[in-house]
Amino acid sequence: MSYIKDDFLLENESARNLYFGYAKEMPIFDYHCHLSEYQILENKPFNDIFEIWLAGDHYKWRLMRNYGVNEEYITGSKSNKEKFIAYCTTLGTAFGNPLYHWSQVELKEYFGCELEINARNAEAIWDQCNEYIKSNSITPASLIKDSNVTHLFTTNEVFDKLEVFKELEKKNYGFSVKPAFRADKIMNIDASAYLEFIGKLEALTLPLKSIDDLEKALEMRLQAFIEVGAKASDIALECVYTIPEKEEANKVFVSVLAGNKPSEEEAECFKGYLTYYLMKLYGKYNIATELHIGAMRNNNSVMLSKLGLDTGYDSISDKNSISKLSRLLDRLNNEGYMPKLILFNLNPKMNTEIMSLMGCFQDDSAKGKVQFGPAWWFLDNKVGMENHLKDLCATGHIGAFVGMLTDSRSFLSYPRHHYFRRILCNYLGTLMENGEMTRSRDLVGSVVKDICYNNSIAYFGM
Repeated sequence: MSYIKDDFLLENESARNLYFGYAKEMPIFDYHCHLSEYQILENKPFNDIFEIWLAGDHYKWRLMRNYGVNEEYITGSKSNKEKFIAYCTTLGTAFGNPLYHWSQVELKEYFGCELEINARNAEAIWDQCNEYIKSNSITPASLIKDSNVTHLFTTNEVFDKLEVFKELEKKNYGFSVKPAFRADKIMNIDASAYLEFIGKLEALTLPLKSIDDLEKALEMRLQAFIEVGAKASDIALECVYTIPEKEEANKVFVSVLAGNKPSEEEAECFKGYLTYYLMKLYGKYNIATELHIGAMRNNNSVMLSKLGLDTGYDSISDKNSISKLSRLLDRLNNEGYMPKLILFNLNPKMNTEIMSLMGCFQDDSAKGKVQFGPAWWFLDNKVGMENHLKDLCATGHIGAFVGMLTDSRSFLSYPRHHYFRRILCNYLGTLMENGEMTRSRDLVGSVVKDICYNNSIAYFGM
């Protein structure tokens, strides 16, 4: 039987009371994920557990590589069953890794399977879960609905088709699916396929011959996103760059349009200006900005050429751009275009610096207008979440926190919300037990409910 029990991660009575009395039954608002809107619309039943559990999930791929599993059993030509067994074998001894917990919880919550995941049980788990899938016609929409999700934001590039969101609205699934606006492929001017991306944007807007044209095109696309319900945007940067004069960014853009490859300095110039312009645009239209910083991407060029982007070869960057972030936020604030901002930081060494800076740009236009985003990517584990909560409480206000998200491509990732909720309740419950805060269960419980759901609903104006 599974080692996951009802009091999993809940170390005292106060923690258990908070989780079962206030957190457990709250709905889920997944305000940042990478699920496919087309897959949700098609709603095709899954054939086996591999399709739901392992296909496209680079968290799991990365763990298997750490265990020395041959790539043929990860992204290669081996059968779904062989890949599944290789993952179970890997997970059986991955003590302390969040996947060790998440995967076990996913089996129990979605398939009623309580066998411990290891090489010995892999065949039995494969058979039991596949029989459940066959008998219950498991689809993307059924997994989302059964997870008590009310809203989710997919992540969409500026040139993505938006008609799919109108079709999703007609489905009446019981949850809403809206796009978050992302212009990373237009920002990353040093990408080899950049002119192809520009061509896609031109096809939907206007000929792009200057930075002025680009700004008009981006605003047109943002308006189109808003028409289908967009409330949020997303920007991913390794670090924040200096804001150059618009003319300097225009020179870089025009040069690249002419077929020239930008230097590193030119690329940073363009990215610095476009980050500023996009956040100003989001402030103008009251679109919340989710800014992700601190990921050093595509470290393994051999595997990048074989598998492409987002396949498990990114890491934490050590670039410190806190002073440049300060100048960016200050300029937006001075010009009256400071958007609501959720700042996701991947380098935990920077938590206190970022939290203290964020406190300089709060105002009464929104509770927690500038948010310290939840523990993200390499940090969304027990240690990372606990450290995040400690830093948030020490330098910010936990009562304004918008809580957890999945940031995932897997339809089985929603137990991560309950993983976070258990850690949150244990953190606050321990403070209660230690006499470090009020023992009023209803007061603390109302804050827990806000963090789990209510704050994010209010923040995004759902």
